[in-house]
Amino acid sequence: MSEPRHAYVTLVTNDDYAMGAKALAASLRRTATPADIVILHTAGADQANLGPLLQLDCRLVPVEHLPLSAAFNERHARSNLHTAAPFTKGRKPAFHSPLDNFCKLRLWQLTEYASCVFIDADALVLRNIDKLFRYPEFSAAPNVYESLADFHRLNSGVFVAQPSEETFQRMLERLDQPGVFWKRTDQTFLQEFFPDWHGLPVYFNMLQYVWFTMPRLWDWQSISVLHYQYEKPWETNHPKADKLRPLIDLWHAFYAGDDLPDPSTMTNPDEAA
Repeated sequence: MSEPRHAYVTLVTNDDYAMGAKALAASLRRTATPADIVILHTAGADQANLGPLLQLDCRLVPVEHLPLSAAFNERHARSNLHTAAPFTKGRKPAFHSPLDNFCKLRLWQLTEYASCVFIDADALVLRNIDKLFRYPEFSAAPNVYESLADFHRLNSGVFVAQPSEETFQRMLERLDQPGVFWKRTDQTFLQEFFPDWHGLPVYFNMLQYVWFTMPRLWDWQSISVLHYQYEKPWETNHPKADKLRPLIDLWHAFYAGDDLPDPSTMTNPDEAA
């Protein structure tokens, strides 16, 4: 019998996230994983900017937006969603389009794989995490970046799923109900769709704000996935660049293919103070 196929999956919806996906794929390649790296991409990403991903031996899979009603799309358009549920802790970049987030659900259509680990394109993998393919659906880390009170909320930047066309169809039925509003798009939806989600340690999805909001929780020797939520490391007008400089420099090293430091030897924020 052949071994079950596994894949790391990310989503690219514009040229900025193509940059992020390049750094993410480079970081995955450094872990020597035998799993496929799948890039779901919409028409918003230019083919020329997807080229570097092919050089990293990624599989490119074009996807369309989900077949959702006009009323649903209007409620979740950037201007309407951010007015109804504004971000108060950080800034989402101008290129961020909330409707794009729902394309993550296309992962469940990748039925050639027994298990997939989704990772947002604004993340880096710092050590091998192949063991996640053995975790149950639906596994995700908590949305902890400001206080321990957030442990009850999941963050959809990293999750484990088992592709199934039946599950995907049930998602579509649940997603687009009259008047429904998903405050944080796919993240809110997935937490409701999988109410008994399996909690991963925060180190499988360490959110960058922990660096300055909860520095004692930060441990380079334990972090497996570093997630650049809110402001992105490739932004030129990054409002929190001074606070996050070591993390931003690390991302640029992966993106450029420079010599990289061993993350386990880097200085934790409470040690640098």
